Amino acid sequence: MSVKIDCSGATDTGRVRKNNQDQFLIAELKKSMLVQACSLPLEQQSRLFGNAQGHLLLVADGMGGHAAGERASELAVDYMIQRLLNSVHWFFRLEDDVEKDFLLHLQNLLQEAHQRILDDGVVNVENRGMGTTLTMAYAIWPRLYVVHAGDTRCYLIRDGQAECMTRDHTLARQLVESGGMRPEEEAESRWSNVLWNVLGGHGDGDITVEVSKATLQVGDAIMLCSDGLYRYLDEPAIADIVSRASSAAAACDELIRLANLRGGEDNITAVVGRYPRPLEASDLDDDFVAAPRDPSDEDTKPQGG
Repeated sequence: MSVKIDCSGATDTGRVRKNNQDQFLIAELKKSMLVQACSLPLEQQSRLFGNAQGHLLLVADGMGGHAAGERASELAVDYMIQRLLNSVHWFFRLEDDVEKDFLLHLQNLLQEAHQRILDDGVVNVENRGMGTTLTMAYAIWPRLYVVHAGDTRCYLIRDGQAECMTRDHTLARQLVESGGMRPEEEAESRWSNVLWNVLGGHGDGDITVEVSKATLQVGDAIMLCSDGLYRYLDEPAIADIVSRASSAAAACDELIRLANLRGGEDNITAVVGRYPRPLEASDLDDDFVAAPRDPSDEDTKPQGG
């Protein structure tokens, strides 16, 4: 069974920061064949593509002084693209007997990107200590795999509810899990912005790469985002917007608009992938707007689409 996915992403600097250290990637993976010579009327060196085999969704949130955070997230995404191109065969071999090896391969990709950032910091001393979070989802119907380091998030949205598939690698989350802090105190804690696990940073060893997986259903949606979004929108709001929007692009624009309206103190990135049910007569056919626009709200135009 093949189910079409509606994907879109957008990123915005927000209302306070001068530069955007967030990055995102949406990629459709296809098998292809490069024809070098043929007796049929095909152009030489033409490339023939098969059907889409899966989709990659990725969000990275850089950190570091000046432009170092932006460089760290750029390095991570660029490295992932290069390595994925050279290992795409893994993504088409997802029988149960190789799934464990596939997930280990994804973890190793993040470890390698981590080392790439550390190596760049050695060469460019002014960027030493730069780091980035990275959350990547690979969806090949009906399987969803998520690999993650940092505090960017991946949500699975089903039947009007959003479930976070990732764990924030912050000191505040560690305190909550150890019983040293109440869950309701986490969001406002000074430790909520302190990360213990990122690609790059000041560490010189391995990072912790967490893996989660799920079985998708028709009607599900996936949403990846940076902390500049979920600090202002809770899970019910995220689920409502993504579920009711007319498209993935409309959902991204509305998520970012509301995050800016409610503060916008950090860069804001959203990537949405939806597996919509067949439309019914009662479905909305206009762009969904979750809340009336405040006349005092400054005009914000997220980048992407």
